[in-house]
Amino acid sequence: MSKNDPHILGKESIGKLLLQYSIPAIIGMTITSIYNIIDSIFIGHGVGAMAIAGLAVSFPLMNLVVAFCTLVSAGGSTIASIRLGQKDMKGATEILSHTLMLCITNSFFFGILSFIFLDDILTFFGASPDTLPYARSFMQVILLGTPITYTMIGLNNVMRATGYPKKAMLTSMVTVVANIIAPIFIFHFEWGMRGAATATVISQLIGMVWVVSHFCKKDSTVHFEGKVWKMKGRIVESIFAIGMSPFLMNVCACAIVIVINNSLQEHGGDMAIGAYGIINRLLTLYVMIVLGLTMGMQPIVGYNFGAQKIDRVKQTLKLGIISGVVITSSGFLICEFFPHAVSAVFTDSDELIGLAVDGLRLTVLMFPFVGAQIVIGNFFQSIGKVKISIFLSLTRQLLYLLPCLLLFPHWWGLKGIWISLPVSDSLAFITA
Repeated sequence: MSKNDPHILGKESIGKLLLQYSIPAIIGMTITSIYNIIDSIFIGHGVGAMAIAGLAVSFPLMNLVVAFCTLVSAGGSTIASIRLGQKDMKGATEILSHTLMLCITNSFFFGILSFIFLDDILTFFGASPDTLPYARSFMQVILLGTPITYTMIGLNNVMRATGYPKKAMLTSMVTVVANIIAPIFIFHFEWGMRGAATATVISQLIGMVWVVSHFCKKDSTVHFEGKVWKMKGRIVESIFAIGMSPFLMNVCACAIVIVINNSLQEHGGDMAIGAYGIINRLLTLYVMIVLGLTMGMQPIVGYNFGAQKIDRVKQTLKLGIISGVVITSSGFLICEFFPHAVSAVFTDSDELIGLAVDGLRLTVLMFPFVGAQIVIGNFFQSIGKVKISIFLSLTRQLLYLLPCLLLFPHWWGLKGIWISLPVSDSLAFITA
């Protein structure tokens, strides 16, 4: 049996498989998140506190960048693992080709439109005349690099789903190591926000070359064959159907951050938006770790569901929920007991640190339950239960968080914005 034989997913113990597949994915996602945090630290200390606010304003657009990418990558990786479970190698190869072409198509469609209307988009997202130049400088470069970003992320997810979790982890490690050039662009060349974004795109280009080279090798479990640009409508429809859940989740996250940014601008100004930028980066670290866990779960769940081994599917879900809760509980403890220390890493501004500390203590109150909610939502995506997955993706953002954000600030001002997050977290957990 080959070392990378995907059929061990139906035979090996679930606990061992979850470690084998999740730990590399968790390391990869953690590295990616730390890489974003380090970018923020360089920007906060190298460009200034207002640049942190400008970066926070760009978060909704970054969510949309991710949304159009996951529309393809999540669907492609899920179907690829199910095809392998069904011993359908030709089908898995077709999914690989479709994933590549759809990633490239989506990147040009989204990147060009966003670049043309960038100032209007950022202003709508909460940018003020003071923060707009920072957000614009950062996003112009990021948008130009979307074909690179989409190809790297999309194919890396398929790599993990087709039996190469450690190699997929190395993609993230390669990009992070390459991003050590960021301080050179920010401090030496004095490119500021544009320098941070340039370093990001260059590092992702190196990661993309790494992933594409893997799928060009004939000894890879799944690799490019024939005319990769030929696409079939039914496969495109299947990929989009399964990818719709994480896509809508990211679109909703974008809409919510727009509401948050505009509400923060009204009740606290640019510095409050900057504080949310710090909080967002910290909490995203733990969410990304849980998403790494779900990425490790996905091929195990998808393969065994395709092979009709339902007991193994249920066992994977149970272990996943427990692990997810442990991860977000650790985030809760660190943010609740050491809020000043973690906030001060990003900036020297006492005002910004003070606002971030106040917000952090409130926003993480129900954070332990977030792990379970994320795992359950992604579980339904992994078995192709699209409607349930979409419903769970939308409940926290639209059904619970949005009404809280529209009501609570009128009663409690800035504190009401922070309180909205734990209230919606608890309700979404109960629903899931």
